[in-house]
Amino acid sequence: MSATPEPTPARLRAIPSRLIAGVAAVADRLVSERLAAVDARKWHFAVLTALAEDGAASQAELSRRTGIYRSDMVAVLNELGDAAYIRRDPDPADGRRNVITLTSAGERRLERLGALIADAQRELLAPLASGQRDELTRLLTVLIEHHRPPHPGAPDAK
Repeated sequence: MSATPEPTPARLRAIPSRLIAGVAAVADRLVSERLAAVDARKWHFAVLTALAEDGAASQAELSRRTGIYRSDMVAVLNELGDAAYIRRDPDPADGRRNVITLTSAGERRLERLGALIADAQRELLAPLASGQRDELTRLLTVLIEHHRPPHPGAPDAK
């Protein structure tokens, strides 16, 4: 057995799903490390982004927008609420549920987390030229859109 790591076999280096998984692991580590440094998680960023882009929502709607399981959403909202990044108010249309709103502190937090994530993206994509970064993003978007299951409320959903 050699002390120097052997190169990955060519056949394995030619499998797109394996390459995507490897890059995804690196990307996840880079983003998670940066967010952890400010006591945040990816789910915090997802919820704050959804509220900033699409406005106030119920817990169930935020779960659909972000892909965060409803059971996990409660913990995420508790963390964000305890830090005053979101506000929960009774829904005037249905007193059994709350409407979640982004606060001004949440807007500032989102800006900070966005800068950290942008920094992680720069590190991840450093070997690529600007056009290559754009093309990679475009191609990954095509794959995600093709394999995304239809939204349960969509007309073509079964």
